[in-house]
Amino acid sequence: MWLGSRCFSDTQNALECSYCRICMQKEWAFEGKTSFGMSIFNLSNAIMGSGILGLAYAMSNTGIVLFLFLLTFIAVLSAYSIHLLLKSAGVVGIRAYEQLGYRAFGQPGKVVAGLIITIHNIGAMSSYLYIVKIELPAVIIGLLGQEDSSGEWYLEGKFLIMIVSVCVILPLALMRQLGYLGYTSGFSLSCMVFFLIAVIYKKFVTECPFLSGNSSAAYTIPILAFAFVCHPEVLPIYTELKKPTKQRMQNIANISILAMFVMYLLTAIFGYLTYYDGVLDELLKNYSKTDTLMLCVRLAVLIAVTLTVPVVLFPIRRAVLQLLFPDKPFHWARHILIALCLLFLVNLLVIFVPNIREIFGVIGATSAPSLIFILPGIFYTRIVPEEQEPMKSPPKIMVNMPH
Repeated sequence: MWLGSRCFSDTQNALECSYCRICMQKEWAFEGKTSFGMSIFNLSNAIMGSGILGLAYAMSNTGIVLFLFLLTFIAVLSAYSIHLLLKSAGVVGIRAYEQLGYRAFGQPGKVVAGLIITIHNIGAMSSYLYIVKIELPAVIIGLLGQEDSSGEWYLEGKFLIMIVSVCVILPLALMRQLGYLGYTSGFSLSCMVFFLIAVIYKKFVTECPFLSGNSSAAYTIPILAFAFVCHPEVLPIYTELKKPTKQRMQNIANISILAMFVMYLLTAIFGYLTYYDGVLDELLKNYSKTDTLMLCVRLAVLIAVTLTVPVVLFPIRRAVLQLLFPDKPFHWARHILIALCLLFLVNLLVIFVPNIREIFGVIGATSAPSLIFILPGIFYTRIVPEEQEPMKSPPKIMVNMPH
């Protein structure tokens, strides 16, 4: 019998109901309409974000060889943890991260999963809007032909992020389905490809300054972990996928991660080889604010990160709905109010956080490892039955090794 978001049969409770056909039919009844290509755009956009801007800085702390090893390791681990998520979802017929937490540990598991997703994605949104706060005034100054800010309100980053949030992000965030953002995600990725091309070009026309090095190697792994987190978006994208199968969604994840791996590696290498130890925590800060090409690049990056925010907001709203209104039907007032509250909170964080490195470091060191390394493995161990995957099987031994 189905009751709200919980399932009870005559002989077993929701935590034991791994194969309840009634539950599976209810969870999987939604027919997705998003194409394979649009799903790749959305997931790639969720991966990309602003993390790409900090990778050259990370490489300056590790060197090329260690950076390549760490980047490859985290990319492979991210793809494998998505496999674990999809396997767990397939066993119980659920496409919600929070509900996997519920099936694994009951209500506490659902709350923990929802809170981690919320914290991580709020941090991600903050990092995107931080880029807007720092770079949009520089773009406007460049377009106006000025050398520096003269104090006008429209050159104040804190006012600009509020305008962008209300006029651009909010309308996109109010769409009911994530699949509708496939076109904006594709355009966002195109902007970041332009950024990559410009970084490569600048390597060959910029004289290396050979500035003194830094000693912030502790930020490297958090930055890399932050750069590959897309797990909260995987199941919502899977839900809206046309002709959904586990293998089809895994292919989307693999293609997206591989594409971002290549872009990350090229950006980090050429950004690092341009400035070496002089690379700043946000790569765009290294380039001249009056350079016409880099002015266009800054504008492209601004467009890209702005269009990523609505994609990242979707899983937070879904987590809030799962935690606070699990049995309520869709309602536009609730849908809009949650988006407004989230954007208000993120704007406050961005206004008062002094440095993007702090965002990358805190989120990358806390919620990102949970989403990539910890929760998918725990869900897999708890949800996939021993008849299907014994505890001594290689996959379960592997996911339990870190614990």
